[in-house]
Amino acid sequence: MCRWRTWSSSARKQSRGPLAVFFISDLHLCASRPEINRIFFEFLRGPARDAESLYILGDLFEYWAGDDDLDDPFNASVISALAECSRAGPAVHVMHGNRDFLLSGDFARACNARLIADPHPLDLFKTPTLLMHGDTLCTDDRDYQEFRAKVRAPARIKDFLALPLGQRKEQIEVMRRASESEKKRKAPVLMDVNTGAVEAVFREHGYPRLIHGHTHRPARHEHRVDGRTCERWVLADWYRTGSYLRCDERGCAPVQIL
Repeated sequence: MCRWRTWSSSARKQSRGPLAVFFISDLHLCASRPEINRIFFEFLRGPARDAESLYILGDLFEYWAGDDDLDDPFNASVISALAECSRAGPAVHVMHGNRDFLLSGDFARACNARLIADPHPLDLFKTPTLLMHGDTLCTDDRDYQEFRAKVRAPARIKDFLALPLGQRKEQIEVMRRASESEKKRKAPVLMDVNTGAVEAVFREHGYPRLIHGHTHRPARHEHRVDGRTCERWVLADWYRTGSYLRCDERGCAPVQIL
């Protein structure tokens, strides 16, 4: 059984309204998607600053080749926007996704954020809540789970980061193209969460509320596990537009960014 981390509150002005925590994931930011980038930057300059905390639950970037790529103009613009948002209001927390699991300490320091583990438990307005990226719940996709374990092996990461940055980016691009091709031949059910895996997570972590991304299938689900009703929120991706899950003492609700 895990020990829940308590969501920390800090003083804020009454004019900013009730305390709330925002959750986003699967932005897949890259220089070739200017409209979504604009929406994200406006979100950080606007609504996000009213949050007590902002949690980014994986795949902030389309890919991340290593923290030695901080000076890339596009990467630097995202980092600067996150740092400005964090200094202006919310505590920013970033979880690794399947596309940006190489984010590390230099990135976190540059954007004034905290890297959090997957899964990450917290007490969210007195409701035990578990945060995940979500890819580990897709256990029916055995090829992906084998690939995930392979590329995240510490020795593999060390060897990869020892390569020149340009070579790393070339390898990532090859893997991205292969991944997109692979998705087209897979049955959609393989790329969704496995019910048994979800129930096991609820059971292991004390029947919490679960918030995750990865599947790009935004919804609220109820699971009946061992006689208990558990709530699962799936976050939306940011391919066409932006959205976030807003949670406060009354509960959670998705908010579309127009």
